[in-house]
Amino acid sequence: MKRRDGLKFLPYGIWMIAFTIIPMALIVYFAFSNKEHQFTLENILRIGEYAGVLGKSLLLAAIATLFCLLIAYPFAYVMSRSKGNTQRTMMMLIMVPMWTSLLLRTYAWMTLLENNGLINKLLGVFGLGPFRMINTSGAVVLGMVYDFLPFMILPLYSVMTKIDKSVLEAASDLGAGPMQVLRKVVLPLSVPGIVSGITMVFVPAASTFVISRLLGGGGNMLIGDLIEMQFVGSTYNPYFGSALSLLLMVVILIIMAITTHFDNDELEGIVV
Repeated sequence: MKRRDGLKFLPYGIWMIAFTIIPMALIVYFAFSNKEHQFTLENILRIGEYAGVLGKSLLLAAIATLFCLLIAYPFAYVMSRSKGNTQRTMMMLIMVPMWTSLLLRTYAWMTLLENNGLINKLLGVFGLGPFRMINTSGAVVLGMVYDFLPFMILPLYSVMTKIDKSVLEAASDLGAGPMQVLRKVVLPLSVPGIVSGITMVFVPAASTFVISRLLGGGGNMLIGDLIEMQFVGSTYNPYFGSALSLLLMVVILIIMAITTHFDNDELEGIVV
């Protein structure tokens, strides 16, 4: 019986080894190696030169995550309290943009934000502009919010839709107003969705390179752009690129561990 159970998990073990453990081991190996395949700390020490790029990447990712949370939370709450047909319609509106390529969606925003784009042309009708919107940090954050917003809405909706309506009705019967119900009942119960949404948005936002390159221009290089340049750009250096990738993975794992710990503490507080 034990042998059968072991064979059942064998394909998953092979998959994990081939596509997770081996690639991560190669990243670690290249991060601490040079062109002669000798051990070195040069790649790790060189990362300090790009601390500003890493800091900017994390800052813009945090801002985009915050905006996603502020937009997604009321949307997910309204959707979870709506009737079946309305929920399906709202879900369709969320999913339809995701059926197209992220690259195409980003190019669409370039068309809107250019100096001669549709937004500036519309503002020109009222005698305003043109405003410089493309190749700015704001454009990068806007692209992140648009592309990653569904990843915040879906986990929030999944958690909120499981909150029994009788719990909300009981809180109202006990004298709690709408804001008190939201703050003291809905918010604590939706913490797992908030944590999952933050993780699902922050991780791709911190490592993206397509959005920052197309909407941010050369003056808004993020850590994802820097890593991509080391592997496919003119400054080909997979050893330094691996060191940057390793650093980004460590930072993201630390942030995920912090959010998971916070999630567990909140759940224990609710149970108690």
